Amino acid sequence: MSQAPEVSRGPVVTPVRVVIGLCLVAPFVAMLWVGSFAKTDPTFIGIPFFYWYQMAWVLISTVLTVIAYQLWQRDQRARRKGGAK
Repeated sequence: MSQAPEVSRGPVVTPVRVVIGLCLVAPFVAMLWVGSFAKTDPTFIGIPFFYWYQMAWVLISTVLTVIAYQLWQRDQRARRKGGAK
């Protein structure tokens, strides 16, 4: 059987994709590194550090996921047009 020739779409690992990966991995690293936030001080409006740190990462991870999604969309549009930014 004959196979169609492969079309080169550019490198698979690009700087944009590395940034996307870092945006998606950062919340996991922050939450799995328990020793960095397993304490009570400093408190924020009476809430121990342990709790407000985790709640802050809910917001931070949302922002990072939105950034990763927008970068992915831009990368996909650039690949469809044939030019890399």
